[in-house]
Amino acid sequence: MIGILGFVAVFGAGRWLGWPARWLWLLAWGWLLVLLLAHAPYMPPQLGEFVGGEFRGWFVLGVLAALVLAYRSLLGRVRGRVADPDTLPRGQRTGAFAPVELERYARHIMLREIGGPGQKNLKAARVLVVGAGGLGSSALMYLAGSGVGVIGVIDGDAVEGSNLQRQIIHADARIGMPKVFSAEIAMKALNPFIEVRPYHRRLEAALAAELVAEYDLVLDGTDNFDTRYLVNRVCAAAGKPLISAAITQWEGQISLYDPAEGGPCFECVFPQRPAPGLVPSCAEAGVASPLPGVIGAMMALEAVKHLTGAGSGLRGRLLIHDALYAETRVIGVKRRAGCAACGGA
Repeated sequence: MIGILGFVAVFGAGRWLGWPARWLWLLAWGWLLVLLLAHAPYMPPQLGEFVGGEFRGWFVLGVLAALVLAYRSLLGRVRGRVADPDTLPRGQRTGAFAPVELERYARHIMLREIGGPGQKNLKAARVLVVGAGGLGSSALMYLAGSGVGVIGVIDGDAVEGSNLQRQIIHADARIGMPKVFSAEIAMKALNPFIEVRPYHRRLEAALAAELVAEYDLVLDGTDNFDTRYLVNRVCAAAGKPLISAAITQWEGQISLYDPAEGGPCFECVFPQRPAPGLVPSCAEAGVASPLPGVIGAMMALEAVKHLTGAGSGLRGRLLIHDALYAETRVIGVKRRAGCAACGGA
């Protein structure tokens, strides 16, 4: 009885006085040692009777306590490898996932083509999206939802009322706000565990090479040919893969341009810019509201596949989607000898 009361006294007094847990365990182990010594063969029998119990019982209790402490220590080390969601810095690019992130990405991790290693690749990836308009809207949201660790977005425009028919990343309350900051709000609201880098400016030649060099993959969803050709040349020179898409009215197209891996670049496939007025913009010709979402989601999907190594991507293939007649076709594209952007084959 005295033995049990001793443990109660140690932990009770320790809790009341606010002693650290380490002190309490040291005192408890010290008291257990006293109990074992009290039952030692060379000690008076009366001492063992006074503290109660027997040597074998206290010894088994000590072994069990040691096993429990060892388990707690091991569990603490395992948990230490996973960041606490309450203290995890936003956008922290590590291989460890907080428990809330594991739940968030569970449907990805269940896919054998992605799994845990693929999700880690997404967390470690840096993706730059050029344009936060129609294509960029859905691409950015799905990249954020997929858990891409660092997402850069560059756009010099502000949100307008006419954008909201198709640019779903923006909101009526954010009309007048720069698109990159509006996109950042929506992306962080969806996934606070990513880092968003907004660049409120147009992509210019003086900036492009330095900016692209910071990223692993570039997505171009702009609506003007000057930017498309600039992005392509910078990506080709830097050896960065480029997912580029375009839309008009009811039709969209998308491909992965990656000359560093043997595929063509954008300029290999489209060596000459169309004559002025031949390819009208969405503002001039109109566009079906869901179409940018469909093609933008395809951009994000191709990005996820490329970053995780899942499936077969669009390198060397151009996908053309006709939404009006629900037809999709894929044609092969090759490098062009003498291409001014990538040099060709």
